[in-house]
Amino acid sequence: MRILVVEDDERLGQLIQRALRNEGHATDLVGQGDEALVLAGATAYDAIVLDVMLPGLDGFEVCRRMRADEIWTSVLLLTAREDVESRVAGLDAGADDYLVKPFALDELLARLRALTRRGPGRRPVVLEAGGLRLDVARHVVMRGDTAIELSPKELALLEALMRRVGDVVSRFDLLEAAWDDSYEHRSNVIDVHLRNLREKIDRASDRHERRGAPDPRARPRRRRWRPARPIGLHVRSAGNAAQLPHPDATAGVPAKHIHHESFDWR
Repeated sequence: MRILVVEDDERLGQLIQRALRNEGHATDLVGQGDEALVLAGATAYDAIVLDVMLPGLDGFEVCRRMRADEIWTSVLLLTAREDVESRVAGLDAGADDYLVKPFALDELLARLRALTRRGPGRRPVVLEAGGLRLDVARHVVMRGDTAIELSPKELALLEALMRRVGDVVSRFDLLEAAWDDSYEHRSNVIDVHLRNLREKIDRASDRHERRGAPDPRARPRRRRWRPARPIGLHVRSAGNAAQLPHPDATAGVPAKHIHHESFDWR
């Protein structure tokens, strides 16, 4: 997920950012309300953690302006105010949830997971695509009865893809979901992570089949990268056999037919 943290207490903000990054979430941190409005309008965040007591525009006003601008990203307000009136004011300003300081980081993470499940579009707790299952909260990936160990970044990429099965997912979409502003755009790190993800899923699929329990609906398919129109990654589940393509399949294809940000996942 891509999350914006708006907190003027630098130490607390960095603590929240570190905890979210450890969970595999791309996280941006700002300390003022006007900065939050600019980023929220320019970036497709999955959730915003918004402190109420900010210099300049406070959290209530930031939230009101976002909703007035039709920015519907889920908002979790943070505040030291415990009174009912403040909680009501925050929720009436358009916030989706409210957390009083001091708080436990585990509760913050759980509330963010709940918010994103309720956010725009369908966000189930467990994602399924073909024979793959991803438990977002527990960070557990299964192929049949075989567990797949993934890094936080691989989990973030897999979640972004599994939430949009059947849709075209561009390289930019994947960067927005799994990386923050520190990403070096000339790097091929996204290709490396996708290659590792594919190899791990393929190995798990092979182990699952060797155990004598192949899915009866699975149909063998050739896995490949297909040079395509400059559209992005097309994520499709074939029967019950969820598979990732092989990046090396573009070898020998004339360069004019390959777009540097265009892949077709079949």
